[in-house]
This record gives sequence, C-alpha cells and structure tokens, in this order.
Amino acid sequence: MRSLPSIIHLDMDAFFAAVEQAAKPSLRGKPVIVGGVGGRGVVSTASYEARKFGVHSAMPTAQARRLCPNAAFLTGRFEAYRQVSDIVMGLLRELSPLVQPLSLDEAFVDLEAGPYGPALREADHQTGERLVLALGEDLRADIRRHTGVTGSVGAAGSKLMAKIASERAKPDGLVLIEPGQERAVLGPMPVRALPGIGPATEQVLRRAGLVTVADLTDAGEAELVQLVGKAHGSGIYAMSIGLDDRPVVADQDAKSVSVEDTFEVDLADRDRVLREVEVLAARCVRRLRAAGRSGRTVVLKVRRFDFSTLTRSETLRGPTDDETVITETARRLASQVDITGGVRLLGVGVSQLADYTQEDLFAQAVREEAALEHGGEEGAGAAEEPEEPALRRWMPGQDVHHAEYGPGWVQGSGVGRVTVRFETPWSGPGRVRTFSVDDPDLEPARPLPLVEGEDWGGRRFGAGAEEGADEDVGDDGVDDGVDDGVDDGVDDGEEGAEEGAEEGAEEGAEEEG
Repeated sequence: MRSLPSIIHLDMDAFFAAVEQAAKPSLRGKPVIVGGVGGRGVVSTASYEARKFGVHSAMPTAQARRLCPNAAFLTGRFEAYRQVSDIVMGLLRELSPLVQPLSLDEAFVDLEAGPYGPALREADHQTGERLVLALGEDLRADIRRHTGVTGSVGAAGSKLMAKIASERAKPDGLVLIEPGQERAVLGPMPVRALPGIGPATEQVLRRAGLVTVADLTDAGEAELVQLVGKAHGSGIYAMSIGLDDRPVVADQDAKSVSVEDTFEVDLADRDRVLREVEVLAARCVRRLRAAGRSGRTVVLKVRRFDFSTLTRSETLRGPTDDETVITETARRLASQVDITGGVRLLGVGVSQLADYTQEDLFAQAVREEAALEHGGEEGAGAAEEPEEPALRRWMPGQDVHHAEYGPGWVQGSGVGRVTVRFETPWSGPGRVRTFSVDDPDLEPARPLPLVEGEDWGGRRFGAGAEEGADEDVGDDGVDDGVDDGVDDGVDDGEEGAEEGAEEGAEEGAEEEG
C-alpha cells in the first residue's frame, strides 16, 4: 500500500453517448441512448439526460423506449469511439508508461512510474497530494480540449480506491482519497462495491447477514472463507479493509477477437444459421487482420431461444488468419449444434492469439476445396444472371456524406426513405432532409473528429482543411461497430466482469456504469 495517492483511475463519462452528443450538435443536452435499436436490442450507454428517466446500460432497448420515448436511439459507431479512445490513452501515456486500459473508456495510471515520479517520491505528503490533484486537473482539461468529451478522475494509494474515487467524481470531476481513509470510505458501501463480488456471491453474503463492506470486516476472514472458499474469502476480506497491492500492468494483450449478432427473430433454419456464421467469420477475420494477429482456436457461441448459451471450439494445428479456414471451422461447429426452437444470438471468435501466421497445406487444401465447390464445372464461364443490387440499409446515427449537402448523420429510415441531418461536430444544429434509400448522391462516410482541426488517421478536418468525409469506405466502419465488438479491447479479468455485460455485449462493446 502506498503512502501517496499516486495511482489514478480515469473513467470517461457516459462515453459512447457523450461521443455522439459531441459529434451531433442537435443532440447536445438531450437524452441519447446508444445500443441495439431493434426489438431485441440492449442499451450499451445512456447519456446523463436519459439516466434521469431510469435508463441504464444492459437494459432492453424496448424498456428504454418506454421510459424515455423522446430520446435519440442510435447504433454504435465503433470507429469513432476507438479514435477518441486512442487520443485519451495517448494523453495518459504522457503521464506514465504504466497505463492499464480496462476498456475503451477507462484505465489505471501509475504516476510514480512516469516523469513526475521523482517529484512525488521526494515531496512531503501535502505537496505530493497537491501535485497529484494538479496532474488530474490538467488531464481532464487536456481530454476536453482534444476530444470535446469529459472524464472523471479518481486518485488513491491503490487501484481499488482509485476506482471508487472516480465513481464518486462522476460526472466530470476529480476526487482524491487519502491513504489511511480506506476503511472509513468503504465501510458504508454495499458489498457489490468490491471487485469480484457478483450477484451469486452477494446472495451468499446477504443470507449470512452481510450487506455492507463494514459487515464483511466485522465478520472476519475465517467466516468469509467458510462462506465462499479460501481464495475468494481471503481476497474479499483484504479488500474490505482496504488492502490492495495489485500493480498497474501496462499493455495487457487481448486474449481473443470475436464478433456476435443478436437477431430480431429467432433463426430456426439450418442454412440461414450457416450463412450468418459465414458473415460473422468474415467480420472476425477482418478484425483479426486489422490487429495484425492470428489465432489457433476457433470458437462458436450460440444463444438459443430459451436464453441458454453454449460454446463450441476447435483448435487448429497452427495459428491462422485465413478466412476460408476459420469460416469452414465455424461452419463445422455450427453444424453440430441443435437449433431446435431457434437461435437468438450467434458469435464467432478466435483465441490463442499469435503475432504470426503458420501457412500450411491444410489451409491451402481448404481453399482449393471451396474453390471447386463454388467455382462451378463446365459452362462456369457462361454469362450469369446479374444480381439485383441489395437495398442499402441506413442505421440511426450512421455517418454519411451527400454530394450536394456534405457530411451528416442518419436520423432514421423506413418505407424506402432515409432522413439525414446535415451538421458537423463544430457546426451548429443542422438542417434535416429526406432522400430515397438508394439515392446515388448519398454514401456512407467515416466519422469526423470531434474537435475542429484534429488529425484522425491522417485526415484533417475543419477550417483550412479538406473534410474528405466522402471517402468511399464501403460497409466497414458502418456496421462493424458496437454490435460486432465483443473482445476487441483488453480482456481484464482482474477487475471482474459485470453480470450485465454478457447481455449488453449482444449489441456491442459494453461500457461499465
């Protein structure tokens, strides 16, 4: 345990919703809900304006619509969130090389390992605390200046207390918990405030009359060990008295890459299930290659009509990023699953990641077999019937660009029409226009930076810069957003997974709180 509060925890405020409000001037100060917009969607993040109506993450979107019918319901834009996250994490790494991201929107930082470490170690207690507070305030100001969104900062002598401090600081605040005050702060809090205590453990403790953290302290380590086991009980007791010596670990590596989709209607047709698996596998491979990784184990996730969830996996002879191999493996796994009654959710993932790809005869054989199967026989070169172009699908919140009106975002679509509001993050509220869904002048676009003049991936926007929002990006960056991001970030088992996360992940990358 540290004598100085030199560990900080940053947690961005209602991150996904805040990014949407910053990107869309007409939504600022209004309730915004990000997640699945379909009948089976789940809320990923709700703005603070929406939370006043009782909306929260992992809530079914249908329930959120009943509670807050006038909110803007938007699908996630993962590329935008990633860009903002990259800026924020870069600012944190200026404070210290020891930055431990927990997700796109939160991270721990060890200030003693950075350039201010010597000053902190040499300072007296009072001076050290003032320096930590100054660094926290500067960080919050830098985040707002570079991204247009806000974050809350907690500082303490341990990761446990720093995270609790950031919760107390929300929204857009800074709280420092002095070392030595751990038990006074923790005592009145519910047992669920401690990492590692989920609903099941909470029920066990509640049946024993242990409701607050102070109750855990009073019960003692021996009783907790008897209730929940030696390792878990000892860990809970140490946390209850404020003992947490976990170090900040930098650059934790992703354990897996996966995507998944929840369907509006349960899938009961085997061929349809296999087609969806192929689509998911292709998206998974795109994400795998973008990360410069390969994987050895292919994992299929199936959630059935009764919410029972099963996984099937197959380990290959070596790591690969070959789309054909991964797709055929996923199809083979899906063929073995009983889909009687229907399938609610499908997911495809790759684990046992590596930084290299093992090319082997197996991958080549699979590709050749697939080519023979789909390439046709004699007469394959004959003219084929041209396929009708698929009707374009426009999602609420999606970035678009019109040849005449410029950049904007989709407010909604239906009955062959799409409504677009034309505005940029640095403009005022824009005008609304409606087009045919197949209007050739309307195209998907990449997200614009939230602050005028910022550089996103080599693209500068705003005054004196070419907007370039009409760059042709196809479907990537439009529907490869929150609804297919499950394990794209750091998998931090140390902090414990919230139970609502699995359900929330049906519609995308989850956000805690």
